[in-house]
Amino acid sequence: MQAMQLFKPAPVEELPLQPVDLNVPQPASGQVLLRVQVCGVCRTDLHICEGELTPPHYPIIPGHQVVGIVEMLGEDVQGLEIGQRVGAAWLGKTCGKCAFCMRGEENLCPQARFTGFHFNGGYAEWMVAEAGFVYPLPAELSERQAAPLLCAGIIGYRALRKSGLQPGERLGLYGFGASAHLAIQIARYWGCEVF
Repeated sequence: MQAMQLFKPAPVEELPLQPVDLNVPQPASGQVLLRVQVCGVCRTDLHICEGELTPPHYPIIPGHQVVGIVEMLGEDVQGLEIGQRVGAAWLGKTCGKCAFCMRGEENLCPQARFTGFHFNGGYAEWMVAEAGFVYPLPAELSERQAAPLLCAGIIGYRALRKSGLQPGERLGLYGFGASAHLAIQIARYWGCEVF
């Protein structure tokens, strides 16, 4: 398979990602093999490529806004089907047992593992993902529309949910990036007054 792999960080202008040919990965128990359709570029990916975030090992294939087709199921995978279109995001695996996981704050799990950081991500033709951390995607969304929702969309929506915002209430935001621009659209859809 073709992939873009990071062997050592460098400014993006120096093209730190290198094209490589690798074997297609095989899913282990609880994992799925995805044929990548599209993978967005997040600022976190640039931080990894430029060395501002250091992954536990090199080489690594970045990319965590992945839209792909399930091509193979590992043992013990339920609820997903071959041919199904899914998304894979930054949060790629957690313990599922700690206090954070038990109260729905998996992003704080001390054993959390991240796509394109701890294990290979979507800047490749194929990738393996934990079955419990891929998300079925609605047919109405194109791959290009869905990819940004797998990072900025998740962050913005989670922030709205954690705030307790209800339809019709007021919302104040400071800073304006990808997640805020998506959160504003949701808040407006809910009839909120946004500042």
